[in-house]
This record gives sequence, structure tokens and C-alpha cells, in this order.
Amino acid sequence: MSDPTDETSAPDDAHQELANPTLTAEAPVLDAGRAASGRDWPRVFGKVVFFAIALFLFILAIQLMKEGAKAIAPSLEDSPLFSNGISTLGAGWLGAYIVLSGSPIAAVALSLYVGGALTELQTFTMLSGSRLGASFVVLLVGFLYAMRNKGHNRGESIGMGVLALSLTAIVYVPGMLLGYAILKSGALDGIHLSASQDVLSLIDYIWGPALDLLTKLPGWTLLPLGLGLILISFRFLDKVLPQLDGERHGNKRLEWLKRPWPMFALGCVVATLTLSVSVALTVLVPLASRGYIKREESIPYIMGANITTLADTLVAAMVLGNAVAVHIVLAEAIGVSLVSLVFLAFLFGPMKRAIMALDDWVVSTNRRLWLFVAVLFILPAIFLTSGVWIGPIAH
Repeated sequence: MSDPTDETSAPDDAHQELANPTLTAEAPVLDAGRAASGRDWPRVFGKVVFFAIALFLFILAIQLMKEGAKAIAPSLEDSPLFSNGISTLGAGWLGAYIVLSGSPIAAVALSLYVGGALTELQTFTMLSGSRLGASFVVLLVGFLYAMRNKGHNRGESIGMGVLALSLTAIVYVPGMLLGYAILKSGALDGIHLSASQDVLSLIDYIWGPALDLLTKLPGWTLLPLGLGLILISFRFLDKVLPQLDGERHGNKRLEWLKRPWPMFALGCVVATLTLSVSVALTVLVPLASRGYIKREESIPYIMGANITTLADTLVAAMVLGNAVAVHIVLAEAIGVSLVSLVFLAFLFGPMKRAIMALDDWVVSTNRRLWLFVAVLFILPAIFLTSGVWIGPIAH
């Protein structure tokens, strides 16, 4: 015979569970929370490892490029491609195209200066050139996005790249002139920013063995090797920094996206977090293509990103331990900041109308677009070869 309590216990338990749904709901939720927390640890640990690798490779690359610059300095002094400030402007510009980023080329410029291969003026113009070419990746992504999403507005995605390049030139050209005037005035001579002696000793202790090993290679290989390592370090850093998804974040468009100053601040913050103007601006391509943001609304954002993108270059200058290299970066940042603030505060309306008229004119036909792209390559090439037909320029 079966125990009658067996027949009633299950229904009673079921009734109790129905009466108190938290008894059944809480446990799975808590278990899911614990599971999610458990799954987060490998991801966090992975980010820490990637950051450590990125930091190691970044500092090693800076030190390698400094040693490589010393080795090739005599040959660069005799090269017409590095004989004046105009040629180094073209070198930085085209170099940013090749690596699809301005920061590695800026780091190369500073390393060449510390190694004695470039003058102060040449370093400044090469740094400026690297910023002029850094936005090329936005145009490239715009092309690719337009090809992949033929149903969306082609002019908006490609036009965002044209806007980024044009606006960078409009701000950086006067900013470069103003920045160099600030540099030569001596206004920054009292600023001494560098890694502390303890940090430099730590660098020697941790990175010294790898540096000693790699510097046994031929001197001319160290600069390209350092450039390759710094590109790899940025790849690892990309896995650590916040990932920006233009399509996802575009769904949360707010009214303040139409206001210049909040957009300017947002551009400053995003470029600081991602340490790359390329990443900060590329996210605008899908947003513009799908109508989440208008091109003219992104102008202040681009201006802000073009300023704080110099943050990693400033760190590189501090690691190199050269006061003038730090002054060069600061002068560039101050000059571009002042020009940007003047445009935003006093000339935003006329500037927006002019830049958008140029943008619309370029993207209206394929012929004009290809003419724009041709100018993007021909102009820096002319600058690069200026040493051949002008020769050295006194400075």
C-alpha cells in the first residue's frame, strides 16, 4: 500500500511554488547572475592581458624607433625627400594613408627628431601631415559601406569621409601655422612634461632585455620594425578599449546631437577613449548612411576628435623623454584647439555652409569624387618631392 502522504505532498509543493513564484524565479535569476559573473572573469582577464601586451609593444616600439632613427639619421639628412618642412609634411600625409592611421606616423616623426634625423620644423610638419591623412580611412570605409549597403544613401556614407578630410584640412592648416608660431615664441619652454626617472628606470628594467636583443639587428631595420610593432600594439589596444557600434548607438539619437557644443565635447571624449581619430570618425559612416545623424551635425564632433586624438602622441613624446618633442605636440594641440574654438564660437554658420557646399559638390558626381581622391594623393606627393625641385629650406 502506498502512503497517502505521498499523493498529497507533490500537489502541496506545487501549490506553494505557485503561491510564491519568487521561490522558483529567484533561484534561476541568482544562478544566472552568478553564471554571468563567472563568465565575465575570463573576459576581464583577457582585456588585462591584451592591455599588458599592447603597453609592452607600444613602449618597445617607441624605443626601437628612437634607436632606428639614430642609425638612419645621416642618410635622411642627405635625402631630398626629407630636406625641408614641406617634404616632411607630404611624408607624414602619405604615411598616414599607408598605415590607415595618423598616430603611428606621428610617433615615427617624434622618434626621428629625438634621433637627430629631423629638425624641429620638419617634425612639426610631419606630425601635422599625419593628422591630415588620418581621416582617409573614413573615406575608405564610406566607399566600402556604400558598396555593401546599396539600398542606403551612398552620398551620406561617402560624403562623411569627404567631410572628415576637408574639415581636418580647414582646421589643421591654420592650426599648424598658429601652433608653430606658439612653438617658436618660446611660450611653452617652461613646460617640462616627461615620464619620471622612476618610470624611465622601470622601462629600462622591463624593456631593456628585448631592446638589447632587437638592436643587434641592422640599424636600418629598427624603424620599420618599430612601426610594425606599434601597429600591432594598437590592434591589441582595440580589444581593450570601448567598441563603438554606430548602428546600435544610432538608434538612441537625442536632440542634443543637433547642438554644436555637446557634439564637440562628445568628439573630444570619444577620441580620448579610443586613442584614435580613425575609430572615432569611422563610427559616423553607418550613422549618416542610415539617417541617424546628418553630416552637418557631425562637424563639431569631428573638430573635437581632431584635438584629443593627439593624446597618445603626447604620451609617446613623454616616453621619449625629450622636452622639445612634448612642446611640438602641445603646440599643435593648442593651435588646432584655438582655431576650432574660434570657428565654433564665431564662424560656425558660414563655415558649415561652405564645408557642406564643398561636400555636396564633390559627392554629386563620380567624376568630381575621383578628382577629389586624385588631389588627396597628388598634393602630398608634390609636397614630398619638393626637396627635389626646391631643395633645403632655411628655418
